[in-house]
Amino acid sequence: MIRLTGINKTYRMGDTEVRALAAVDLFIGKGEFVAIMGPSGSGKSTLMNILGCLDVPTEGVYELDGQQVQSLNEVGLAQVRNRKIGFVFQNFHLLPRQTILRNVESPLVYGGVSRSDRSERARILLEKVGLGQRLKHLPNELSGGQRQRVAIARALAMNPAIVLADEPTGNLDTKTSHDIMELFARLNEEGVTVILVTHEPDIAECAKRILRFGDGRLLEDTAGSKGGDTG
Repeated sequence: MIRLTGINKTYRMGDTEVRALAAVDLFIGKGEFVAIMGPSGSGKSTLMNILGCLDVPTEGVYELDGQQVQSLNEVGLAQVRNRKIGFVFQNFHLLPRQTILRNVESPLVYGGVSRSDRSERARILLEKVGLGQRLKHLPNELSGGQRQRVAIARALAMNPAIVLADEPTGNLDTKTSHDIMELFARLNEEGVTVILVTHEPDIAECAKRILRFGDGRLLEDTAGSKGGDTG
């Protein structure tokens, strides 16, 4: 599903060039559950942005479902993001004045789905994450764990093949964090490819595969406690 070949990413800061990724080769197959770890500045967030088509590499080839995406323009990248990728963020990024039903509907609006169909789809997804009785609630009426469940439901709105989660448990307590990871595990069992960035070893161990980055390079590719093959 995902193949990176010779990926480099360089940023210019004044007169200085900073290499965020260096010669990264990586394959992630359909249906994998992958955690990406590394200290601040290791390149993991840059990698996540490239995988999510939020940024493009300076050099190298990124293939997603056989399509080379590194040369797409902004419109093409936006289409890939909308059709193939769902995003979950540490701070939820929910619309505070909209009900959670409307929040989950929002990607479907941009996807051109009819109002009746998107309302039904959003309702089903919120039931899936255990919030079917809270459809008319605003985000500030929910706990942190519930808001993250809304964010996951929203990420699934367009039936993405891939869910990218950036520190999805960073603002949650231990029990809620593991509840969220169980939800990701269930989604993965249903065939969704899950890729998450985390700095928490116990969260990473919930994945089937752990990638450790340092100084912009892939240092280790090992199996998590859930097992699975490394690529």
